[in-house]
Amino acid sequence: MPDRDPVRRVRLFFDAGLIAKAGTPVHRDLSAAVRDGATLFLACDEGAGVERLLRDGDGFGRHERISLADLVDLPEGEDGEMDIEGLAIDRDHDGGWLWVVGSQSFKRDKVKDGAKGPDNLATLRDIDWEANRQFLGRFPLVERNGGLWPVAKDGDRRAAHLKFKGKGRLRHWLRRDGLLRDFLNLPSKENGLDVEGIVARGDRVWIGLRGPVLGQSAVVLELELRTTGSGHLKAQRIQGKSRIRKHFVDTDGQGIRDMKWDGDDLLLVTGPVMTGDGPAAILRLHDFASRKEEGYVGEDGQTLVQRLPYRESADHPESLVQWDTDEWLVLCDSPGSDSVSDTPPWVEGEVWRLSQDKRSA
Repeated sequence: MPDRDPVRRVRLFFDAGLIAKAGTPVHRDLSAAVRDGATLFLACDEGAGVERLLRDGDGFGRHERISLADLVDLPEGEDGEMDIEGLAIDRDHDGGWLWVVGSQSFKRDKVKDGAKGPDNLATLRDIDWEANRQFLGRFPLVERNGGLWPVAKDGDRRAAHLKFKGKGRLRHWLRRDGLLRDFLNLPSKENGLDVEGIVARGDRVWIGLRGPVLGQSAVVLELELRTTGSGHLKAQRIQGKSRIRKHFVDTDGQGIRDMKWDGDDLLLVTGPVMTGDGPAAILRLHDFASRKEEGYVGEDGQTLVQRLPYRESADHPESLVQWDTDEWLVLCDSPGSDSVSDTPPWVEGEVWRLSQDKRSA
């Protein structure tokens, strides 16, 4: 059953002028997506913005861009890379929110193709930190121009995020964790801390980690956030003295690339921790929303609902968007040549029909 074929392809159209202004072909580098009705929000690895598309026939178009630097003060401004790797919409609490999370990761410089000589080893030793990547926050959603739109404030509702400080509050809270602290200084894609995916319900927030993977297990971190007197978000102590609750998931050694709610079940997109080819899949974690303690989700608490193609240097499954009751759109970064165009700019994703097995864990 998990080897079914996609049921259709969906095309997303982008504004060429906005792509040129952004300075990066966002449609070729999508890293996060979330949908609510006629509104589709997308993000790419670079810059500090969110793309909004609206339903247009069988696909999405009418592209507009939202600069998050216009809504909150970012330490590196609009041009600093946030490396947005997770988007979530929580419509059931206080009028609706858009949640955004950066990768929180360090980045190792890449040696250019054809580079030779020992001097190029210095490039590999160079590990960068970009302060915008530590972003984790939420924005009030309002109706604007035919769909949802994030704003800095709406009545009593205000945009809020973890305080920018040092290498990030999440890293700071994890430094006392005996299992994860040893991975905090490793770069992304080398089993270092690398966030990909977020879901939220009220003040409870879960973030998925591409890395680290411990043995066969990927990690979902859970936080309960409150708004401080200064208007920032801060995690409360929820697991003894810890502000973070850890859930370990048997993913057969793969990292988390995205996650979305399907009722009280959590759907995970999994894929390689490192760069390159490897297995990808969608897992269903049964009744995950009811978990209140740290623990382990093994084979008895999950179902493999779909294996996904992972085509070496192209078509890496990266984002999951609910399309219909049992149909889900999968978007890839590094899309293959038959799935993307620059003139005009568009990219296609595949719609998969997933199993509706909702038995309890």
